[in-house]
Amino acid sequence: MRRIAYAFTLSAAFLLTGCMVGPNYKRPAVDIPPTYRNRQPAATANQSAESLGDEKWWSVFEDETLQKLIRTALERNYDARIAATRVLQAQAQLVITRSNQFPSVTAGPGLSGVRSPAIPGVFNGYQYLADQLTASASWNVDFWGQYRRATQAARATLLSTEWARRAVLSTVVANVASAYFQLRDLDLELEIARQTLSSRRESLQLTQTLEQGGATSLVDVRQGEQLVETAAETVPDTERQIAQQEDTISILLAENPSDVPRGRKLTDEPLRAEIPAGLPSRLLERRPDIREAEQNLIAANAEIGVARAQLFPQISLTGSGGLESIGLGNLFSGSSTAWNFTTSLTQPIFNAGKLRANVKLARAQRQQYLLTYEQTVQQAFRDVSDALIAYRKYREYNEHQTLLTNAAQDAAKLSEVRYKGGVASYLEVLTNETTYFSAELNLARSNLNERLALVAIYNSLGGGWEQ
Repeated sequence: MRRIAYAFTLSAAFLLTGCMVGPNYKRPAVDIPPTYRNRQPAATANQSAESLGDEKWWSVFEDETLQKLIRTALERNYDARIAATRVLQAQAQLVITRSNQFPSVTAGPGLSGVRSPAIPGVFNGYQYLADQLTASASWNVDFWGQYRRATQAARATLLSTEWARRAVLSTVVANVASAYFQLRDLDLELEIARQTLSSRRESLQLTQTLEQGGATSLVDVRQGEQLVETAAETVPDTERQIAQQEDTISILLAENPSDVPRGRKLTDEPLRAEIPAGLPSRLLERRPDIREAEQNLIAANAEIGVARAQLFPQISLTGSGGLESIGLGNLFSGSSTAWNFTTSLTQPIFNAGKLRANVKLARAQRQQYLLTYEQTVQQAFRDVSDALIAYRKYREYNEHQTLLTNAAQDAAKLSEVRYKGGVASYLEVLTNETTYFSAELNLARSNLNERLALVAIYNSLGGGWEQ
C-alpha cells in the first residue's frame, strides 16, 4: 500500500509539472463609442454619472401596486424558475466535469470460491474459499490539461447560465412594468370613452328635442347618433382589451387569469426630466446578455484546449491493494497483503482525422461565439440609443399632443355653443367632437409611450436583475 501511495504521489508531482494546451482566454477588443448617440444634450457633461441601469427596479417604478406585481412575478414566473433550474443543472455538471481531474477510488470486501474435481492419474481435486478486503484506485493523469480545460469550460457555462437567469429577471421586470402601464392606459381610454359617451348622449337628447320642436333637421339627429355610437363602440372594445391585458399580467405572475389590482393613474406615474445613461463601456459589465455571450466565448475557447489535448499521449495509472486469504481467520495476518500497480501511456496514431477535426470544430465554434459576442455588444448599444431617442421624442410629441388636445377641446366647446346659437351646422359639431375624442385617446397613448420608453431605457442599460 505504501508503494501504491508513493507511486500516486510521484504521479501527482509529475502532473504539477504538466501544462495546459490550448489558448488562454483574453477578452476581445470591441468598438466602444465614447458616448451614446442619442443621449440627451443636457447629459453631455455628466457622462461619468451613475447610470439609470445601476438603480434598483423599485426606485425606478415607484407605484407600490406595480412593485407588488413585480415581486410576485420574480418569485413565481415560470421563465424565471426554469432559468433557476438551468443554473442548478450547470452547477451539477461542473462537479461532474471537475471530478475527472482526480483519482477514482473504490473499496470493499469480496468473497470468491473455486472447486475443481480430480482427474485420476493426472492431479488431485481441490477447492478453496478466499476472503478479500481491497481498495483500488485509477487515475487518468491530466498532464496536457484536458480535464482542467474542460473544467474551465464547465465553469464558464455555469456563469453563462447564471447571467442568462439574470437576463430573464430583467425581462420579467420590464414585461410586468410594460404590461401594467398598458393596462393603466386602457383604463384611461375606457374612462375617456365613457365620459365622451355620457356627454354625447346628453347632446343627442338636446338635438332630438330641437328636432321635435322643428328647430333642427333629422340629419342633425342622425349625426348626433353617429357621435354616440362612435363612443359607444369604443367602450366594449376597450373592455375586451383590458380583460385580455389582465390575463397577460396574470400569466406573467404564474397565476390563472384573474383581476389585476390598480395603483396610480397612468398620468400620475413619475417620469424623469433627464436620464443618466452612464458610460458606454459600463454596458459590457452590466448587460446580462453581454456577460452571457462572453462566458459562452470563454467556454468555447477552453474547448479548444480539450480537443488539442486529445492529440497527445494519455497517461493512466491503476492500482489496488488489500488483504486476501483462504479462511477469514487469516485475513489480517501479515502474509495476506496483496497489491498491484499498472501504468500505461497511449498515443493516438490513426483515427482517420477525427481528433484534428475536433480541433477545427472547436476553433470554428469559438469563432461563432466571438461573432455572437461582438454582435450582442453592438445590439446593446443600438438598444440604448433607440430607447434614449424614443424617450426624448415621445416627450416632445406629448407636449404637442397636449396642446392639440386642448385646442380640440376648445373647438368642440365653441362649435357646440355656435350650434346652440344657430350660427353653425351640426356637421361642425360632429367634426370637432370626433377630432377631440381622437386627440384624447392619442394623448393617453402618448403618455403610455413615454413610460414604455422609460422601461426600455432601464432594460437596455442592464437594469432590473439586481434584487
